[in-house]
Amino acid sequence: MADDGEKREASAQQHGENGDDDAAAENQALSKRQRKKLLKQQKWEGDRELRKQRRKERKQQRRVQRQNCEEEEPGDDAQSARKRPRREMTPSSLRLVVDCSFDSLMLLKDVRKLHKQIQRCYAENRRAVHPVQFYLTSLGGQLKQGMDEKDKGWVNWKDITIKTEHYSKVVAKEDLVYLTSDSPNVLEELDQKKAYVIGGLVDHNHHKGITFERAKELGIDHAQLPLSSFVKMNSRKVLAVNHVFEIILAYQEKHSWQEAFFTVLPQRKGAVAVDKDGTTVQEKEEEDSGSEPDPDTTEQTEKRT
Repeated sequence: MADDGEKREASAQQHGENGDDDAAAENQALSKRQRKKLLKQQKWEGDRELRKQRRKERKQQRRVQRQNCEEEEPGDDAQSARKRPRREMTPSSLRLVVDCSFDSLMLLKDVRKLHKQIQRCYAENRRAVHPVQFYLTSLGGQLKQGMDEKDKGWVNWKDITIKTEHYSKVVAKEDLVYLTSDSPNVLEELDQKKAYVIGGLVDHNHHKGITFERAKELGIDHAQLPLSSFVKMNSRKVLAVNHVFEIILAYQEKHSWQEAFFTVLPQRKGAVAVDKDGTTVQEKEEEDSGSEPDPDTTEQTEKRT
């Protein structure tokens, strides 16, 4: 019996040594990156309770802060203060329509860009001083499928009218004005009774003039924003859907096209202010400084030549 016990003990010891050897061999087989990852995972598991306790403490702190705020502003005043918007809003009767009938003309990546631009329009309109009546028409195809997959909350959007029908079936024809950079008509003022249509198309100029042609086919009014009268850009005049949308929102607040343009246009467009005579601010400064060249500079230039 004693011999059997000694044998079992020796076997267990040998097994333990073999187990240690296996663990050491396995550890050596792991790369340095894998060992770091394993240690990080072990630390994460070990700190689980600590993280739980910290979350509990932060939750308690927030509860105390809310209670203190309610004590400082008791009753309905405290609740209304929390719900009060940052800026007073006065809804506008102006209608802005994003025409999504160009779905079949766009690649999937461009449809996704359009989706993001529409999201931006919705967000900006919700926080605008004078939010417009926002319409999304001809919604379907790739765009709707992408919205269903990537942005399921769109079905709960507020203060927006979303239709599968074409805008000409939603708004009276005499109220429509298509905003297109190819139109010869320049929009000087916004008519609050009109519905301004923005083409929901991201095509990198592959279908140049298509929105203008569509407007003429339907026999509706069309116009372009007065961009050239106030701004000179080093890129094409075609703007993204959200840029046109935001410019109109800004104009309603500031009542100045130039301020609206420079509030919204991205720096990459290289926008420069233009005077009434068509000269840029930089050109005017150069004229005011005198056309006589600096003799020292001219002499140095001639030497380099």
